[in-house]
Parts: sequence; structure tokens; C-alpha cells
Amino acid sequence: MPMSNTEIRDDRAAGRLEAVDGGEVLGHIQYFVLESPARALVPVHTIVEPAHEGKGIAGSLARELYAVAEREDIPVAPLCPYVVGWAARHPEVAPPADPKLLQAAQEWVSAHPDRF
Repeated sequence: MPMSNTEIRDDRAAGRLEAVDGGEVLGHIQYFVLESPARALVPVHTIVEPAHEGKGIAGSLARELYAVAEREDIPVAPLCPYVVGWAARHPEVAPPADPKLLQAAQEWVSAHPDRF
């Protein structure tokens, strides 16, 4: 687990779920909100700063992403390989993604190459 001072904050405007400790961003998940064919959170990249790797930060970020989705009652359609793997290991909190939403998310990313 990350250090106890680590806070995870959702910067929805920037599309970033960030792990922050003392003002320093230790890692983040870059995501966007898919609107069609249905609303979904779509994580695209997970990045942990090299000095903070191996401390459970990426897993904490993935867990919080699914918690946000659950609170908002929307699914997650992960494109990020880390989140896909994390979800497969944690089916109790990460339900399988709808293939139609995954396809729509991939199409959205392809149509917006400058975004990520």
C-alpha cells in the first residue's frame, strides 16, 4: 500500500486520478468519460513516478477508479493494460467491461489522437 499520507484525488477536468503526497504527484491514471453509446470511465494510461514504483500506488489508483465508477453508477471500460490486468485480478470490485463500450472507447481514442 502507498504511504499513509497519500491522497487520491480526481481531477475530472484534466481527466486524471492522482496519487498525491505532500503536494507531490506520485502517480496517476489518465482517463476520459465516454458518453456514447453509454457513459463510462475509460482509463487509458497508468503512470507511477519511478521513485515511487513498487509501493502499491498503481493498484490504489485502479481501486479508486472502480470506486468512483461505482459511486457514479457507471461502468469502467479499461484500455490501459495495467487496469485491464488489475481488474482481472480483482473481479470482486471490477466487473468485466462491456465489449461494446470497449469498442466505442477504442474508436474515441483513435478519433482523438492528440488527446493521449
